[in-house]
Amino acid sequence: MPNNYSFKMKTKRLFFSLALLFATVPVLAQSTFERYQKAEQFLPKNISKLTRNVNLRVHPVEETSDFWYKLQTETGEKYYYFDGENIQSEEAFDHLKLAASLSELTENQVNPDSLNLQQLVFIPGANNIEFTLKTMSFQTDLSNYKTIKKEKEKPTPKNQSVSPDKKWIAEVREYNLFLKNAETGEEFRLTDDGVEKYEYATPLSWYKLVDESKGDEYDPSISVRWSGDSKKFVTMRLDRREVGRLFLYQSLPDSGFRAKVWSYERALPGEPAITEEYYIFDVETKSKVRINVEPFADFTSSIFPTWMNKDTALYFARFTRGYQSVDMFRVNAGTGEVKTLLTDSSKTMIETQTVSCKWTEDESEFFWTSERDGWNHIYRYDKDGNLLNQVTKGNFVVREIEKIDTENQLVYFVASGVEKDTDPYYRKLYVTNFEGSVLTVLTTDSTDHQIWMPEEGNYFVDSYSRADQPTDHVVRSLKDGQIIYRLASASLEPLFDAGWKFPEPFKVKARDGETDIYGLIFYPSDFDSTKTYPVLDATYSGPQAVRTPKTFSAGYNNYDVSMAELGFIVITIDGLGTAWRSKAFHNFSYKNLGDIGAEDHIAGMRQLAKTRPWMDLERVGIYGHSAGGYDAAHALLTHPEFYKVAVSSAGNHDHRIAKAWWPEQYMGMPGDHYDEQSNFNLAANLEGKLLLVHGDMDNNVNTTSSLRMAAELIKHNKDFELLIIPNRDHGLADHPYFIRKRWDYFVKNLAGEEPPKEYEIKSYK
Repeated sequence: MPNNYSFKMKTKRLFFSLALLFATVPVLAQSTFERYQKAEQFLPKNISKLTRNVNLRVHPVEETSDFWYKLQTETGEKYYYFDGENIQSEEAFDHLKLAASLSELTENQVNPDSLNLQQLVFIPGANNIEFTLKTMSFQTDLSNYKTIKKEKEKPTPKNQSVSPDKKWIAEVREYNLFLKNAETGEEFRLTDDGVEKYEYATPLSWYKLVDESKGDEYDPSISVRWSGDSKKFVTMRLDRREVGRLFLYQSLPDSGFRAKVWSYERALPGEPAITEEYYIFDVETKSKVRINVEPFADFTSSIFPTWMNKDTALYFARFTRGYQSVDMFRVNAGTGEVKTLLTDSSKTMIETQTVSCKWTEDESEFFWTSERDGWNHIYRYDKDGNLLNQVTKGNFVVREIEKIDTENQLVYFVASGVEKDTDPYYRKLYVTNFEGSVLTVLTTDSTDHQIWMPEEGNYFVDSYSRADQPTDHVVRSLKDGQIIYRLASASLEPLFDAGWKFPEPFKVKARDGETDIYGLIFYPSDFDSTKTYPVLDATYSGPQAVRTPKTFSAGYNNYDVSMAELGFIVITIDGLGTAWRSKAFHNFSYKNLGDIGAEDHIAGMRQLAKTRPWMDLERVGIYGHSAGGYDAAHALLTHPEFYKVAVSSAGNHDHRIAKAWWPEQYMGMPGDHYDEQSNFNLAANLEGKLLLVHGDMDNNVNTTSSLRMAAELIKHNKDFELLIIPNRDHGLADHPYFIRKRWDYFVKNLAGEEPPKEYEIKSYK
């Protein structure tokens, strides 16, 4: 592809030069079919083949400060081992010798450049590795490359959990818990009051669907958390007796001619939910104690009960419904008695992803994150929940506590927005003392930093980039952040050869004319500043998210790139109410999801167009998925003077029929504002072109959301299009028919061109 494209570009440049010399020779524009071909080449699965080492995954080696990783090469991939004590890296093994050893043992040719080892483990203190290849398990002695087949361990049944010392097995069956001695097989019954829909230790899978023609078949899995000494474990008991069910109609079943009806348990906002309570089981006495907290909605769980180091206590956290308060508790593991260590509350809501907790190694103190002063910061408490001090302060956001160094009284954390001359979403690593009196940045450049830090060791791994700057992977000193080793850099030659262009980050003012908001512009690879282009707003205003890519990986590998390739300028922008800014910024969306940030998007695009005359704001379309699907339809219904065409996929068009936790967090409990912000009640306003798309097996945003939206549009005699994709759940982005139909809809209705008939995206089949 790259070579062909390069040849075409040279040919076009030749035509252009000839045209300058001979005015009678026409310059041939790129056809819509060719643009579709280029757009297909730039789809995520395809564009990723044009790069190497954009991402790097670190695999820790147990009981050491070492890690291993893989790098992509021109011919395949290689494995490397990083020595955390000596700060050096080398090939993890001789790839040729290992391939030869495996080829001889398996009697199949193994390519040293594509070993594809699964479940690779370096054995601490031994020069051995263990791994699986296809379906077989192996062990290799790296001193002589002798490889032997290993007896594959029988997988633990999903309804069993083995204790850390391997002596006990907890098992759930018949809605109850049992305990087995792993050596003797002796069995003990731990509970006898478990019943259907009020059972022990079996979590409710988000993906579980019940075939209504057969009924709910009992097929339990188990979720328990053992204490380190294997003497106790904690688990939950779910009460599903009051929760309602949602349904899906599968028109195209795997076999037969009768359609199937499926159901799943899901509370809607304000409805009775599945409730959760916790129990601690004692292995020695075969007894249980209930953690003394009233049952609460399962989706309000924040931190699952976690064992303290001495195994005599646990801590956990949970929200109240409506998400206006969160409590953290310490539990006596012997009695189940609970002490409330802290309560955070808010007049609006508490964002679930801002809540985190880390204890010191001796468990004399813990560190908690909270937005109580208007920004997400770290607070230090003693073991009894007495506030010692606020550790971080200022107009910035703590994103994650990475490490607590008790000996040196230091806290390592990732934050964004500390420096005022950079994008406030870029993550950087900082260190401060327990009192918070000294703050040091360990990653100084203006990029986004993805950090991995070992429990032991004096270094950290930093993968840093921007949407317009390729990724570098380095090892930095924990002392001062200086680069002490370079692991790899992204290799992009084939990507550039294909004509790809960096997206352009920008900063504009929100609707208030004061607040800075940020976004990204995607250009077609044949962009010509003398032309004008229709504009697409790529939207997702869910308050828990930031849609604008901040890393190079997210900036080049997304569906916006291919949309731009069709001849559009694609804009993505995060308006008021979205995540990882101040509490006030975030609060804008509280009980106000219907705002969707559209006025900020419109204001931003108008500011951009003042210096970019090639943006045609008379032809603006919008697309989004899930909450973004709601946005796309809502924008068309509330701002018809600006948005002309929308593709809304899997849109949650009315928050009253959505899964309870998401609306309750951002809209509070149901009230008139739910009704006012429903797309259903705005259907009569439709003026532009609207395409609704949904999978018929979507158990995240139920398919009825788009069907009821269609019903409202029909009631008001509005022209629109509806596409239901059979046997597809919430994930539509990679469905080739959906990709093509979305392309066609904007090319025809916004660009005013005829799409190539039934273009087939073969690479996504």
